[in-house]
Amino acid sequence: MKIALMVQICENGTSIQNKCTEWMFDNTTFTHTITSEFGLVCEKEYLRATYQSMYMLGVLVGSPINGLVADRHGRKKVFVTGAALFAVMAIVSSWMPNVSSILAFRFLLGTMHPTLLKTGYILAVEITDPKLRSVVGVIFFLPWALGTMAWGGLAYLVRSWRWLQLCASLPCLLIIPALWFVDESPRWLSVRGQHGRALEVIKRAARWNKTVIPSDDELMLIFKESQDKVKVAEEKKVEKEHSLKVMFMDFIKTAFILYRTPRLCFVSAIMHLDFFVFGMVYFGLALSGSNFKSDAFVYMVLMGLMEVPGCTFMGGLISRFGRRIPICLSLLLTGLVLLVLPFLPSEIQWLVVTFAMVGKMTITMAFQAGNLFGSELFPTEVRTRGLSTSFMLSRVGSSISPFITEYLGVAYPWAPSVIFGASAIVAGIATLTVWETIDMALPDTVAQMESKDFKVPKRLTFKVGPREKLGITEAVSKEESLPLKSKTEHL
Repeated sequence: MKIALMVQICENGTSIQNKCTEWMFDNTTFTHTITSEFGLVCEKEYLRATYQSMYMLGVLVGSPINGLVADRHGRKKVFVTGAALFAVMAIVSSWMPNVSSILAFRFLLGTMHPTLLKTGYILAVEITDPKLRSVVGVIFFLPWALGTMAWGGLAYLVRSWRWLQLCASLPCLLIIPALWFVDESPRWLSVRGQHGRALEVIKRAARWNKTVIPSDDELMLIFKESQDKVKVAEEKKVEKEHSLKVMFMDFIKTAFILYRTPRLCFVSAIMHLDFFVFGMVYFGLALSGSNFKSDAFVYMVLMGLMEVPGCTFMGGLISRFGRRIPICLSLLLTGLVLLVLPFLPSEIQWLVVTFAMVGKMTITMAFQAGNLFGSELFPTEVRTRGLSTSFMLSRVGSSISPFITEYLGVAYPWAPSVIFGASAIVAGIATLTVWETIDMALPDTVAQMESKDFKVPKRLTFKVGPREKLGITEAVSKEESLPLKSKTEHL
């Protein structure tokens, strides 16, 4: 623990050490910061890293809860509720009077984050034409890149942290009127047995898109064939008295459902590793601006700028070459760039920042494609849970990254780059062990994913063609539902 001491020299030549109670801060860059307002220095210095980590800790806690609630009660309810709460809390947090309340609101905002990002993402993927999933799944995060760039410009204009927080939070109110037009995912409605509502959504989408769809009877047959077998089994059970012990055991079973079966366990392990590395490296680079001694505003704008090609180019790459190989190469390139970074001469600042920006671009590409890859690997029955827990692991990594850059980086300047680079290489190699998902129909249940009829490529393939050339079959049983199901994939 660091403690600031003031040395006072007495008339007799002796010295007296007193603990400092007030500090003078350099206000040339920012006129008012959390550090200067609450004196987050010396023994309170850890609160600066805690401020960064508290939001990620909230995401860590909120992700599995969001997954459970969204899988049980629907994507729309969770998304709409989360968006409204996030907007209100973000605005209120700019007027919190002390550090404790600020950290508490940071945590609460973090718990709402997955309801917007992950649930909204899954909702978009589940209603998108399979041919457009690659593009939509990646471009969905393009506003994040633009927002990061806007943060750099807004912070340059507004130098007080409270007013900056307020100005950045007010635009959240603009999303609230748009929530009225959001529909529930027809795929989720079908899986949960709400076939009538699913039919309404499909028919409304057909009217908007001026598309001819199968008859109501055919659609209802498709819905019934893809219905959640687990839910059907649960509905047939005799209702039991739910004691606290039974409820607790049900929660434990639900939480660990991702590791119950072989294929789902394998997918979950790889996705959890990948997302942990995504979060740690992505946010570690974002927080490393001071370590590279660059202009804070320019560095933030460049960070956002590097995400633009990461969000746009990756869409074309994964549409042409599949998901697995581009993600693997992006991670390997990130690792190589970061491992070279400590050996670059620090006096050549532009070169150091350039390598850091290349690493930021490639980890962004891997992160964005990883979201789509994970949404296609997990079956509908546990898709939100799978992505939410993966997102949770990414926030474990991002929660650790401030302490790596703030503390370990001060003692050993080369350590953050080596840790981030080595982790990216390990994740890139691990990604190669998962099957390709391009052009595959999304599996609806865990049973379909674990069945013998679910076939995956046995070889490494760079250029991925139609599924029939690779021997890929859709993750459904060998029933005659396939032709009917294909008729509604474009909706």
